Amino acid sequence: MKALSRIVGLAAVAVVAGCEPIDGIDLGGGGTGGGAFSRGFVFVRGDSSSTRNVFAVDDSGDPNSPLQLTTQGGAFSPTVSRNGRQVAFVHRVGSVNELQVVPTTGQGQPSTVFSSTSTSACSGCTNFRYPTFSPDGRTIVFTLDRSNASTQLARVNADGTGFQLLPNSGGYFFGPTSFTADGLGLIAAGSRYSKDQLEVLLYVNVLNGLANVVAEVQGADGTAQVVVSRVAVSPDGSKVAFDARTSSGSRIFVGTIDGQQQVYDIKQVTGKLGVDDTYPSWRGNTELGFLSNEGGTDNIYRVSASSVRGSGNLVLVVPKAAEPSYGG
Repeated sequence: MKALSRIVGLAAVAVVAGCEPIDGIDLGGGGTGGGAFSRGFVFVRGDSSSTRNVFAVDDSGDPNSPLQLTTQGGAFSPTVSRNGRQVAFVHRVGSVNELQVVPTTGQGQPSTVFSSTSTSACSGCTNFRYPTFSPDGRTIVFTLDRSNASTQLARVNADGTGFQLLPNSGGYFFGPTSFTADGLGLIAAGSRYSKDQLEVLLYVNVLNGLANVVAEVQGADGTAQVVVSRVAVSPDGSKVAFDARTSSGSRIFVGTIDGQQQVYDIKQVTGKLGVDDTYPSWRGNTELGFLSNEGGTDNIYRVSASSVRGSGNLVLVVPKAAEPSYGG
């Protein structure tokens, strides 16, 4: 996805080939000066690392005037809690990585939950990425690299207490994760071989770190190769969405989760030649929001989770956004 440069007028992006007009939204809400957020998207805007900040748009707000949540730059991978009250994200300045949280009111300062400089807790930890909230919003799990290992999952309470590295007895390389509905486990993208080739989905026990393969991504629905940037379990725990590279671009896929947390019947939802679709999030249990460069720029769209290979109508929700997450 290309870097974001400027906010354009709503009319300039609403007319996109193959897409419906922007979501029906009350244009009286939102804005950088404050406003209510209860349910909607958080995302990043900024044309360089130093200017990347977190923004939010409530479902009833103005997508052209988002609420700015951070100002210090260096923001990556925001994720909003299920209740919509706080955002966790990675803050990077030079070689320092911090997991931070910020309220969605737009009236609070980010606070650091955990830092790569905390050598006593995690010596050699770096490259924080893919934070995800537990369903109750009390715990955050994220992925990191260690100097003496491949990749590892870490958990920490949202108030900064209780940091713990999850054991990795299986020797997997971990990517993005999402909590199961009961909060006891994670569905994670992983690999037996490389952190850049996430070819399987794993179920990971949050308490002891034990992991087992629940689905093969490679070859799913005949097109999927490896997971790109997001795994997302639906609120009711019955489905999992993820983005995967294919021979013709990144696509969104959805699989069904059974009672043993196995994933089956994986289907490709989006698909248009020359378009990359990434960062899926659930809007309820039947609809997905995701990032796409449909129309030549990065915007957030929504589509039915039951669409098949791009057959569903895309609805533009938020223009000029990156790394979106939906919650509330």
